[in-house]
Amino acid sequence: MPDRANRGVDMRLKGWLCLSCATMGLAAPAMAQEAKVSDQAIVVTGSRVIKNGNSSPTPLTVVSTQDIAAVQPTTIADGLNLLPVFSSPRNQYANPNGGVAGGAGGNAAANQLNLRNMGSVRNLILFDGHRVPSTSVNNIVDVDMIPQMLLQRVETVTGGVSAVYGSDAVTGVVNFITDRKFNGLKMQAQGGLSTYGDGAQYNAGLAWGKKLGERAHFEMSYEYRKDEGVSARSSRPWFRQQSVQGGGTAANPYQLFSDIRINNLPFGGAITSGALAGNYFASNGVLSPSAAGTATGSSCCTVGGTGGYYDSSLKAKLESHQLFGRLDYELGEGLNFYVSGLFNNKKNEQFITPPVTSNLTMGASNAFLASSYQNTLAAAGQSTFLFSKLFSQAPRLNPQAESEQFWVNLGLDGKLGAWDWSVAYSNSASRLSTTLHNNVNNQKLAAALDAVTNSSGQAVCYASTVNSAYAGCAPLNLFGPSSASQAALDYITGDTHLRAMTKMQDISGSLSGSPFKTWAGDVNVALSGEWRLTSYASTSDALPTTMANCTGLRYNCSANTVLWQNTYAARSRVSNTVGEVAVEAKVPLLKDLPFADALDVTGALRYTSYRTSGQYWTWKLGIDWHLSDKLRFRATRSRDIRAPTLDDLYAPSSIASLQNRDELTKITPGLDAGTSPVAGYSGGNPNLRAEVGNTLTAGLVWKPANTFSLALDGYRIKISDAITSIQGYNPTIQNACYASGGTSPYCALQSRPLGYSNTSAANLVTAWYSTVINIAEIETWGADLEANWATKLAKMPASFRFMASWQPHIYYRTPALVTIDQAGAAFGTNGLQASPKWRLTAFARFKPTDRVTVDIMERWRSAMKHSTDPTQVWVNNHVAPFATTNLNVAWKPRNGLGDAEIFLNVQNLFNAAPPATAFFGASTIPGQFGGFAIGDDPIGRYFTAGVRLKM
Repeated sequence: MPDRANRGVDMRLKGWLCLSCATMGLAAPAMAQEAKVSDQAIVVTGSRVIKNGNSSPTPLTVVSTQDIAAVQPTTIADGLNLLPVFSSPRNQYANPNGGVAGGAGGNAAANQLNLRNMGSVRNLILFDGHRVPSTSVNNIVDVDMIPQMLLQRVETVTGGVSAVYGSDAVTGVVNFITDRKFNGLKMQAQGGLSTYGDGAQYNAGLAWGKKLGERAHFEMSYEYRKDEGVSARSSRPWFRQQSVQGGGTAANPYQLFSDIRINNLPFGGAITSGALAGNYFASNGVLSPSAAGTATGSSCCTVGGTGGYYDSSLKAKLESHQLFGRLDYELGEGLNFYVSGLFNNKKNEQFITPPVTSNLTMGASNAFLASSYQNTLAAAGQSTFLFSKLFSQAPRLNPQAESEQFWVNLGLDGKLGAWDWSVAYSNSASRLSTTLHNNVNNQKLAAALDAVTNSSGQAVCYASTVNSAYAGCAPLNLFGPSSASQAALDYITGDTHLRAMTKMQDISGSLSGSPFKTWAGDVNVALSGEWRLTSYASTSDALPTTMANCTGLRYNCSANTVLWQNTYAARSRVSNTVGEVAVEAKVPLLKDLPFADALDVTGALRYTSYRTSGQYWTWKLGIDWHLSDKLRFRATRSRDIRAPTLDDLYAPSSIASLQNRDELTKITPGLDAGTSPVAGYSGGNPNLRAEVGNTLTAGLVWKPANTFSLALDGYRIKISDAITSIQGYNPTIQNACYASGGTSPYCALQSRPLGYSNTSAANLVTAWYSTVINIAEIETWGADLEANWATKLAKMPASFRFMASWQPHIYYRTPALVTIDQAGAAFGTNGLQASPKWRLTAFARFKPTDRVTVDIMERWRSAMKHSTDPTQVWVNNHVAPFATTNLNVAWKPRNGLGDAEIFLNVQNLFNAAPPATAFFGASTIPGQFGGFAIGDDPIGRYFTAGVRLKM
């Protein structure tokens, strides 16, 4: 029998790639796709010594980009997120986040991959085997930067491989692989629209490749993508201002309500103190009695009533340009040079909240207040009153994030005797420019609110009469739903900016070969080393330390008033360097025995030294046992790390105005009458260590026939010293403090005047604090199943694929806090998203004629709870299961233009609406956050038509 280690890419590898991994295509088409791959040298993702995917002890998912596009013709990330191993991604559908930075390290709509729902920071992204530079300060890659026109396949390792690739590969690796031998011309164009007539998408691209002489090959691609997004949640019939209200106790349980309104924030504004309290401006200038609506158990909100609500983006806008090029040149026999480069420009834009004005001090003789109301206040001896409003007439906060990535990668590879060697250098920069349109200037707002009548009977700003700096002030009339002038709106709002630059330089090298043989075959060994420098710096023109100048301002300005309502701190350049060396080996132990067709053991060991966070050893052991050609068993055990990011270590100190409920006094600052928002302080922690993951995988692959296969793999991942954000305003953190009577270390995350047992209004919290620490432990386990069957229906090819992920537990353990099992939860604290215990995806492909192909995909997730916190009491803590169906019909016409394909794709064929759910910690912002679980489809039925051409 020939030596298995030297077989190369044979038909069994093709069968493995096609039938034993999660290739999204169907068996026959996928096998044809992999036949093309066989012409190239295969290096299996997750190892430097395994050349045959059929011998990998680690579960490996392979998807062809052609098959991804057949069921989800949008972005590559959208297609990958159909696979059950990925869960709850942050993307264009993610809940919008406020602030000039837009969340997610600067772009709340970044397309991120999340393996096992343990966070995008814990899986590593590669491009042709090289580490992809992060696109944000939090070290997460927006995979929209990956050029798609020349992508051939995506390989995903669903297990820890830090010993092979270094930090971040705790839950796995996603490797995007290009077709480096593409010759010819490829073009595509497509457009799409939702069944509601919105969310238009356009995509066009071309790729060209050619062999230059006998030694060189060049290829390049360009792609343009535009997605208009959906700018309002109210555009969907299922949107009903869903929000969780209550206190989570037996006396006041949490409950999901619809049509939630914020009591003291009506669109026309409400007077919240004095003789006119309890009235609001239902129409411009005219007061009406407030209607409270139906109580919900939360002081902030009611069902119905005269209060206002938010209406944020449902899907962020996207526009991008991608350029990619690669040159390969054979310098001599066994010596090759390559250089590749990419440029990506991407814009995301979304709409969040209109300005919120809570308990503002207004003069009783305000020029816009009717004389009858002025007389009432004068009779009561009031010179001022408090006023609150959800300012829906003003434009919503509108963060626009523009990111540009530059990446150049060059290298040499060749042979040194029987050894293969390679060296590579990459240099990258990611520039993120975030503009927050419609940010409110607090100083100008204070000036514009204080309107007086001049000698000509006109309303003017009081400040303009005493300070020439306010000569351009336009007085603001808040008394009514549409009472403000455009001049006043323009005066109080402006654009603020964050500029951030992340850079990475990387030098790597490897040497691999077979130094000797055992009785079972060649021993393969690989030595590798890497040095990496990353840096980050940012500038901001809306600093949290820039205070308003209160000279000439009578109300709503103090020494503690920040100039802009939404701020982001700047950061001088910070950097980190890491050096790594590693060794990996594959040792054949048995061959051609009755109980072992082949038995191989693999191992890897890596030493990593970070300038900032210390030195670490990582390792991995694996076994691959081919009992026969039909049955194999595999298992791995690894120790992996994730080093703290530059943001974890050096995030600048910042301050924000928070309206989170104080669980001790039961008051919501800024929303309850007579209160103002509370300052929230946050920053990085330079004393962080790396978190350590321990992973075990074990499984089998059964292939009784060439037309059928089944793979089943179990896993267990346990992460210690997990880096987590501890937020003082988090209800769970608060309650841990109060239960201790003030002795808990979590009490240091808040400030209040009268200790931690006084529940009176006089003891309202005065500040919240947030930090990042190595404190948590995360543990999960589960199993992945895949079955594939190729057959014929009416003598025409057909194939079926079924994939399932079962993840019954995701434990988050934090000292002095109750353990949270996030599995089966729609929302959780610290940004945790939907974690259904069962995720199923099924594909079917039929070819009724040789020119027509029909693809059907069905995706289903199990029922969940709104929250799985065991300390909480709920009314109907249930989120229904959800399923969607995609249909694609492709037709290849007979023509002389080469290989052409015209397709029509329908996503969410039956227009399924996502079950209602919301986050219990977002009760005060109905319509901004929540309403559906991340991962569910909120857009509805969507049509895409297009053409693809290859010559």
